[in-house]
Amino acid sequence: MALSLGRTLYNLKGRGLQLGETSRPPRPSGALVWLHAPDPDYATGTAQLALRLITEGVASVLLTCPEPLNIAHPRLVQQTPPPDTASDARAFLGHWSPDLAILSDGELRPALLFEAETRRLPLLMVEARSPYLPKGRAGWYPGLIRSSLNSFHEIMALDEASARAFRKAGAANVTLSGRMEEPSAALHYQEPERASLAQQMATRPVWLAAAVPAAEEAAVIAAHRTALRLAHRLLLILVPQDPGRAAELAAGMEAAEGWSVALRSLEQEPDTEVSVYIPDSAAEFGLWYRLAPVTFLGGSLLGDGCARNPMEAAALGSAIIHGPKPGVYGPLFNRFGAQRAARSITSAADLGEALSDLLAPDRTARLAQAAWSLASDGVEVTEEIIRLTRRLLQGVA
Repeated sequence: MALSLGRTLYNLKGRGLQLGETSRPPRPSGALVWLHAPDPDYATGTAQLALRLITEGVASVLLTCPEPLNIAHPRLVQQTPPPDTASDARAFLGHWSPDLAILSDGELRPALLFEAETRRLPLLMVEARSPYLPKGRAGWYPGLIRSSLNSFHEIMALDEASARAFRKAGAANVTLSGRMEEPSAALHYQEPERASLAQQMATRPVWLAAAVPAAEEAAVIAAHRTALRLAHRLLLILVPQDPGRAAELAAGMEAAEGWSVALRSLEQEPDTEVSVYIPDSAAEFGLWYRLAPVTFLGGSLLGDGCARNPMEAAALGSAIIHGPKPGVYGPLFNRFGAQRAARSITSAADLGEALSDLLAPDRTARLAQAAWSLASDGVEVTEEIIRLTRRLLQGVA
């Protein structure tokens, strides 16, 4: 297969990136699917796809990503991707000899794609956002993007804007698919304990302040004070980020606010006279998310960044309030914002206003439903990719 001018120039520019010999573990036996995630921040769907392919007996998986992902399985091999040069592509594909390659996001690796074509390796692009060359390899290469895009059997775009970007770049085989399934964030709980606490709380409105750092305690207390004016039976479940703060917090609120505060560590119950219930362990968030229709995510307002994964609350039907500090969950909060699936606040004063607004059950339900839909999104997309993978491995697609 002759190289185009663009690919020739691209390969010449990449000569200095060659690594030479690279140590690699043995190739797993049987069918092998290579998954590539160029950005670890957007790799959760790829990681879940890897586990699904393995656990459903489709194939073993080689997963490449610039940073290791937090998944493990005996039939999963994780590697850093090779430099995109002709010699490294030959060495990489020669060693692993995958039966199918599934790339994500939109990163195009022209040297590797050309080598894949010569080996008749089927190629898919999933969760495709927009086409781009690997970091540090941008430049003017006539026809390179278009020829690289035509290497793929199918490009499954994330949304309509992404599909337009790929078609504009010259791709002819684009379908509008969507986001893949992500690992379930639904935390474990004990149903007898949930039922008992729910009975004690009866029909009281409840909200949760999750993993609250010391810097945000005053804001949470002020918000509860404000909301109590509208719902005098409101119960706050306050889980401090530092469990050692529980007793001091309880004493401070009882003295300053005149509230009755119950400590779970002392086996005290959230009865009808209790205004604040303080668990002192992070092991039971699955219970608290199920009991509280509204959750404020601690650390996101005045702390060092959101301390809990927002998908945990979303997966269990709790409407989310969060501040301007997403921490490591920035990409997730962007998705919540785009879907209007969370209430964003910018100041401590906003927290009381947001909480008071969400005391209306219909508003809470709309927000919680949008968040739950986002948390459970992507199952059908992953199923379709698995079906297509099976067909390509069988040579019938």
